[in-house]
Amino acid sequence: MSLPDLVPIAREPGYRTDRVGRYADGQFYAGIHGAHRDDDHEPDPDRERMHWYAYLHLFDVDGRHRRSDISLVGIAPYLRGELEEQAEARLAGLLDRLLERQYGDIAIQLFRVVYDGVTFGLIDESDAERGDWVELHPDRLGFTEPWDGLYST
Repeated sequence: MSLPDLVPIAREPGYRTDRVGRYADGQFYAGIHGAHRDDDHEPDPDRERMHWYAYLHLFDVDGRHRRSDISLVGIAPYLRGELEEQAEARLAGLLDRLLERQYGDIAIQLFRVVYDGVTFGLIDESDAERGDWVELHPDRLGFTEPWDGLYST
C-alpha cells in the first residue's frame, strides 16, 4: 500500500488532536506545542531551550494546505502558569477568527512550513522499517495503515 492522497486525522477530544475540524472555508488543525529549532542538536536535558508555539494550519475543503499562522509564545522548560495562559489565549484568538467552526475529523494532504527555524507539517517519513508513515511536526504524531485517523507517538 502507498500513502493516501488525503491523510485522515481523527479528533480526540481532550487529547492531542482535540482542536481539529472544519470551518466555512475548509479544514483546520490547531495546537500548542514545544520544540527545539531544527538546527539545535545539542543535548538539552533540562529543556532550557524549549520554544513554545501556538499554531493554526488552514486547509481548503479538499485538504490542500492554504497557510499557517504560527507564533512563538515563549521559551521555557514546560508550558505552565502564565506561559500556558498566554499560549491558550493566543490560540483561542486564532480559532475565534474561523467562521462556522466545528470540531471533528479531518483529512489533509502532506505539507511543510518552516517558522522560526522549526519545521511544522505533515511529512512523509516512510522507510523500510516503518513502511508507509507520515509524521505531524513538531507534534511527533505518526500516521500509518490502516489510515483510520488514529496516531502513534
